[in-house]
Amino acid sequence: MTTDPLMFTGPVTDAAARLLDTTAGLDAAAVAAASLLPGWTRGHVLTHLARNADGFVNLLTSARTGQDIPMYASDAARDADIAAGADRPPAELLADLRRSTDRFAEAVAAMPAHAWQGTVQTRRGPWPVALVLWGRWRELEVHHVDLGTGYRPADWPAAFAQHLLHEVAGGLAERPDAPALVLRPADGNRPELVVGDPQDAPRVAGPAAELVAWLIGRSSGDVLTVTPDGPLPTPPEWI
Repeated sequence: MTTDPLMFTGPVTDAAARLLDTTAGLDAAAVAAASLLPGWTRGHVLTHLARNADGFVNLLTSARTGQDIPMYASDAARDADIAAGADRPPAELLADLRRSTDRFAEAVAAMPAHAWQGTVQTRRGPWPVALVLWGRWRELEVHHVDLGTGYRPADWPAAFAQHLLHEVAGGLAERPDAPALVLRPADGNRPELVVGDPQDAPRVAGPAAELVAWLIGRSSGDVLTVTPDGPLPTPPEWI
């Protein structure tokens, strides 16, 4: 994956615009309806995306100023903010998402070149500042699917699907609870991705978007093929 953060600026802007278009079409019943995430309505997902943008603004501000600014005040505060905002009317949810999207874009634009070189402290530990834009793109694309409004993994940009597949496969390769498997993306001349010992591992083939959607629990994998013929392995929960 590239570590040039500005490579992701355009894709993040485009992904945010698609999400805002979807959100603008939701009425009160739609935002109160269940999302594809257990226990969350669409209002929860949209509020999370707004607060996630603010969290990334905190990280960029920390990188730019050298101040110790956490992504969120605490996990409890993050959860409370999402719960408190989930039941708002559609217009408020949309306005909040637009404002937070603008704040994130402004924070990116304010970054001097040297500030992209360090690390910041996320909820799960240190992370290169250069990957903050990638992290925001990932949140926008995956949670757009989670809204359950018709945006599917097949709608993801090809570059996003490839980046996410490589990231997820690399993470699984380091996990002892991951089954051995060989992933064969069917999009053009793409290399196989190996998790665990490939010798007797099943070969799972399909479009990159469908492969990674299955790995992160956003698809049943019903369009994928397994060689030798048999059931799909069970990936561990994506974290």
